[in-house]
Formats: sequence, structure tokens, C-alpha cells
Amino acid sequence: MHGTLERPTVRHVYQNHHLDTKRWDGFVPRADDIVISTSYKAGTTLTQTIVANLLFPDGDLPGPVTEFMPWLDMRAAPLEVVRATLEAQTHRRCLKTHLALDGLPFFDEIKYVVVGRDPRDVFMSLVNHYGEHTPLAIDMLNNTPGRVGDPFPAYDGDIHKLWHNWITRGWFEWESDGYPYWSHLHHAKTWWEFRHLPNIRFIHYADLRRDLEGEMRSLAKWLDIAVPQDRWPAVVDACRFETVKAHPEKVVSQMMTALWKDGAQTFIHKGTNGRWKDVLSSDELKLYDAAMRKTLPPDCASWLEQGGPVG
Repeated sequence: MHGTLERPTVRHVYQNHHLDTKRWDGFVPRADDIVISTSYKAGTTLTQTIVANLLFPDGDLPGPVTEFMPWLDMRAAPLEVVRATLEAQTHRRCLKTHLALDGLPFFDEIKYVVVGRDPRDVFMSLVNHYGEHTPLAIDMLNNTPGRVGDPFPAYDGDIHKLWHNWITRGWFEWESDGYPYWSHLHHAKTWWEFRHLPNIRFIHYADLRRDLEGEMRSLAKWLDIAVPQDRWPAVVDACRFETVKAHPEKVVSQMMTALWKDGAQTFIHKGTNGRWKDVLSSDELKLYDAAMRKTLPPDCASWLEQGGPVG
């Protein structure tokens, strides 16, 4: 057994400008539910798109992916609407969460797909995501009733200051990185500790980019989803970055497009890795190395950077 504990338990309550663990209170799982978990900017929407097209191989998705696969712990979305959406669904349901496993109720009957990505690539994607927020987005995050803790600060445009804060400062007291969001590293660690459980599967953004079809076929098998053989080319094509970028309305809800300056074209940005090499200095990367050593066991740190199978 890899983990130090036999079963995950909720040890922290995550409540800030974005998150509210307590929105999971009263959630009633169905035996075939799927939950996709990332910290953020690690391939969440890509993985949602993959699962959506596996579930609806004929392309008859019931709406934008981010709409019918809701983010339950996002506090700005009206909880009664999210719950009603999920309750009304008669197809196999899929939700997303950005919670670490120590803040998420765990259900044995649910299958959890955990997506990892090199933290430096997560940061570069986050710069665009954070920096392109509209005033409406900042207002929504800060002024939706019930916010716990400090307001979410707007990005001041200083990428090096953002990096220093993000890699050395946590939003929550039990984290050491991630400010002004939450920790990418702690999120990975909490799931990694339970990778031995049969209903948790790790996939990596770099592997999705390297071999999309292979990863999709493997995930479909694990999720017990049978895709007709003649539909596979179209299903895979629908999940390619270029296809999603060309038709973002199939993925991103209309409400979400108002939260970024160029709408869905900002949310679906570049999808590339390695851009940090031209931005972060050697001294800045030393802070990264220190953060990785502080929070992650070596095997988890190596997997986050490189991907590959998780045993």
C-alpha cells in the first residue's frame, strides 16, 4: 500500500474567494458518477471535454461542457441551480472539483480522475487566466455573499512578483504555495497519498498532448465507457486542442465568457508547455525547487514534471 492512510477524510475546510468545501454538504452520489479533480490550469477543461465526448460519442452533447459538468465547490455559482442541474440529469454525471482530497468528501462508488501538470506550466497558464479577468469577474468573486477571508486581488501585471508569491506563499495556513489562489503542490500530494485506491486514476496533461487517442482509450476502458469503433476518429478529433479552440462554445458556457476580456478565446488559450523557460530566472527556479522539496515526495514531484503511468 502506498498511502499512509487507508481512506481519505476531510481534514480542512477550504473557503475563500473561489472555493467553499461546504457546498459538497448534502451531495448525493450516484453509483456511476465521475469527478475530475485538478488544482487549476492543469487540463481540467480538456479532461472534461474528453469525458463528455466519451459519454456522448455521437456528438450530441447536452450543452457546453462546463455547464453540464459543473464545478460544485465554486461558491459564486448559485448552489440551488447547480444541484438542480445535477439532479435533473438522466445521463451519467460528471462533476469537476478544484479541491485537494483533504477538503473533499470521498465516496467509494464514484470514480475520480486526477489531472497533473508541471507546476511551471500551470503557472504560465495561470498568468493568462488571472491577468485577463474582467472587472465583472473580480467583482463576482469578491462580492458574492458568503466570502470567507481576504478579497481576491486583481493582477497588477508583474509576472515576477506573481511568481514569487505563487511559489512561496499559501492562501491557506496549511499550504506553502499557490497565492492568490490555492496550492497546486498540496493538491497533488493529497491525491498522491491515495493513488493505491481503485477508484482514483491519475492522468497527466503532457501525456494527453503526446498521445491523445491512447490516453482517451485507456481512460474510456477504466471508466467502463464503450465507444463504437467507427466513432473513435470523430471523438478524438472533438477533443484536440485545435478543434476546441475553433469551437469554444461547445466547451465554455456563455456565462463564463463574460469573465475574461476576450471571452472563451482567453479561457482556451495556448495549451502549450515549456513557456516558463523563457520567463523564469535561475534564482526563481531555485524557489521552485525548494517548494517541490518542501511539499512533495520525490516520486510525486517527478510525475508532476514528466507524467507517465502511476503505479
